[in-house]
Amino acid sequence: MAHPDPGALHRRLFTIDTHIDTPTASLVRPGWDFAARHDLAADGSQCDLPRMEGSIDALVFAVFSTQGARTPAGFACSHERAVQVFERTHEVIRQNAAHCGLALNAADGRRLKAEGRRALYLSIENSYSLGLDAANVARFHALGMRMLGLTHMLNNDVADSSTDPRGPEWGGLSPLGRELVAECNRLGVLLDASHASDAALWELLELARRPVILSHSGCRAVCDHPRNIGDELLRAVAARGGVIQLNALPVAVVPAAEDGRTAALADLLLGLADTVLTPAALAATGEGWHRIETTYPNPAVTLDDYLKHIEHAVAVAGINHVGIGCDFDGGGGFPGLNSVADYPRITAALLARGWSESDLGKLWGGNTLRLLG
Repeated sequence: MAHPDPGALHRRLFTIDTHIDTPTASLVRPGWDFAARHDLAADGSQCDLPRMEGSIDALVFAVFSTQGARTPAGFACSHERAVQVFERTHEVIRQNAAHCGLALNAADGRRLKAEGRRALYLSIENSYSLGLDAANVARFHALGMRMLGLTHMLNNDVADSSTDPRGPEWGGLSPLGRELVAECNRLGVLLDASHASDAALWELLELARRPVILSHSGCRAVCDHPRNIGDELLRAVAARGGVIQLNALPVAVVPAAEDGRTAALADLLLGLADTVLTPAALAATGEGWHRIETTYPNPAVTLDDYLKHIEHAVAVAGINHVGIGCDFDGGGGFPGLNSVADYPRITAALLARGWSESDLGKLWGGNTLRLLG
């Protein structure tokens, strides 16, 4: 029997999405107001405070770094931009303190929900912005970073990526990567292996003293995409207390015919290997990315397709090791799940499939809060 009020149940739960790219996608846009209601069709954004209201209690705001030249100049440019994005995010949180707050641990998330405010955690996506100095983990930790994503779509000086067209460089983690893991262990930073290669994740599971997170990944058994995770690794993540957060990136939700998109993205990304990513270079990269997305549209995805990943992950890893990480403002989303306002549709659909409130509570927040400490 259908629940009489899925919306009320959803609002009662503690809800969190562990990966959203709003800081680099929207907050740095001149004049863009986080407190105003925006529209996906109008400006491409998928998150703001009005759309969060009644839909999501907490988000992990990812400070993403496009990867350019692995040189002193390239590292310095990326590092400084990441610091600027952190500072801009703090400014936005201060400006909207009546409606949201910075969260550093699980207790902060619960407190902010009780106060009627949204909780915003901060993470880094792609350790390229740390350069070659493990001490930068502490610098970003002081800026509120509590989750560190090792890689993005290319290998870096920390670890191999799951999607680098050149193949592995390190065979897992690099010496610097192992140093970063130790520093994150020391500081209590949650390590995020989304985008990392299988070998890097296996090594991370051996070295990490705390459970690890896949902040926005999918199940390879449902969609055979290299950035998704196979069942053996999924069981290993769960056995060590970790959590997979299911991604809504269309090409990682349903199998897509190879139409040239992968090659075009590889050409774009590898073309940046010798580029210092100044603001002008980043703007040109964004234009190139948009051209690829326009030329090679996403496959058609439905909410049922997305739920298959949730249900498979629960069947393999168990209900205590699965969560939500849609990758909004970073390519995630499809009709029916296209902004932060749409999260209640997941709850309603799972209720219709017979899920209990207890299991929904674990999926939506309980499992993640356990990792946030």
